[in-house]
Amino acid sequence: MTEKLVLAGQEFDNRLIIGTGKYASGEVLTASAKASGAQIATMAVKRVDTKNHTDEIVKPLKNLGITLMPNTSGAKNSREAIFAAQLAREALGTDWVKVEIHPDVRYLLPDPVETFKACEELVKDGFKVFPYIQADPVLARRLEDIGVSAVMPLGAPIGSAKGLETKAMLEIIIAQSHVPVIVDAGIGAPSDATLAFELGADAVMVNTAIAASRDPVAMSHAFKLAQEAGRTAFEAGLAVKAQSAVATSPMEAFLKEAMK
Repeated sequence: MTEKLVLAGQEFDNRLIIGTGKYASGEVLTASAKASGAQIATMAVKRVDTKNHTDEIVKPLKNLGITLMPNTSGAKNSREAIFAAQLAREALGTDWVKVEIHPDVRYLLPDPVETFKACEELVKDGFKVFPYIQADPVLARRLEDIGVSAVMPLGAPIGSAKGLETKAMLEIIIAQSHVPVIVDAGIGAPSDATLAFELGADAVMVNTAIAASRDPVAMSHAFKLAQEAGRTAFEAGLAVKAQSAVATSPMEAFLKEAMK
């Protein structure tokens, strides 16, 4: 990979973002994080010791030099998400926040209306906002317009390990986006991450596929290699994409132009 990932004005060499849930222990999380080479990790504000930082998440990750992206998982509406973001900023000293609002406790699907409301307020309050959303190109564009730092469309429901079921919509979001696109949720195998990067995703968020594997450390390394392969292929220019571009029909060209 030759191009750096730029999020909220910061540069990163690694494009893999890791989660911190479902690990057997803090030691396994730390070893996996190191093996992945990840430079960004997200964690639920409700799981963090915001007063003493003596938990098994914040301190080890900070010692590895990993940038923290607290998330509002568990919030059921915009009010709860905004409160969680403010708590994280005060406790962790960061303006970064991944907005997760999912009142549906079974599938954890994001609420688009409440997510938009929360993002709008948080952007006004100076936060660097990373919304977890359905793979909805219209919503992604609306969020971009209000100033989010990136969009995080799902590949499939959280924890489902079904891969990129939303591939067609992800392609549209990536094609029309002027902010980074981070594929989040549903990644079940390193090959899913590779495909996301080949599509042009700027980063991929992975948790369950690593944490719930038989050997999280080895799986982390596999995902590190997968993102290197996928992103390198994208930067090199996949032949199939080049051929597709040449074969674009007049109608496809018109629609592509209209989407700009």
